Amino acid sequence: MSQKIPRKITSYNTLEALGRVRLSENFFMREFLYSSIGDWYGLPNYPVDPRLAVEAGERLCQELLEPLKAKFGHVTIRSAYRSPTVNAKGAENGNQHQCAANEANFAGHIWDRRDVDGFMGATATIVIPWFADRYETGRDWRSLAWWIHDHIPYSSATFYPIRAAFNLSWHETPKRRIYSYIKPTTGYLTRPSYDNHDGDHSEHYAWIERELA
Repeated sequence: MSQKIPRKITSYNTLEALGRVRLSENFFMREFLYSSIGDWYGLPNYPVDPRLAVEAGERLCQELLEPLKAKFGHVTIRSAYRSPTVNAKGAENGNQHQCAANEANFAGHIWDRRDVDGFMGATATIVIPWFADRYETGRDWRSLAWWIHDHIPYSSATFYPIRAAFNLSWHETPKRRIYSYIKPTTGYLTRPSYDNHDGDHSEHYAWIERELA
């Protein structure tokens, strides 16, 4: 079924139509538009270029989020699309709400702007409840990180301490790097220059495969 994607958000009706756009089997655009920053400061959070935002969001959902849902069950969206206005508010006063500068977030959380090299991308901050429960009982976040590295075409993943939430990015030219803010393992887990980047990492997530078999 073809979908009507508005060229511009010019009314409540066009915003509602954008929210109804299905990005993949299980994800719709509406759930990616909520912003706590926008809600608190009264800032609208919808794209200037809805068609580019949808195109990038489809790739994020179909190539990254759907495989995660198929493996682990429900995927919770904590933060995803940010308008330049919302992102700038989050980045002001020294990154007051943990947002990078707009230019750094083009083709990241700002889905409807290409990056400086002209490439498309999209980022979502997510929690996987199945894994979060096990992480809170002592399982290592790196188990999930290595599963992602071996199974889906991500560009970057950045893990945070609360419930092992993480930023997951799709990009036309994937960087394939994983970073952590979780002590004591802060810093890069892997990136292309690292010796551990290639090969099989299944020993790190063997317990996941056993529990989900």
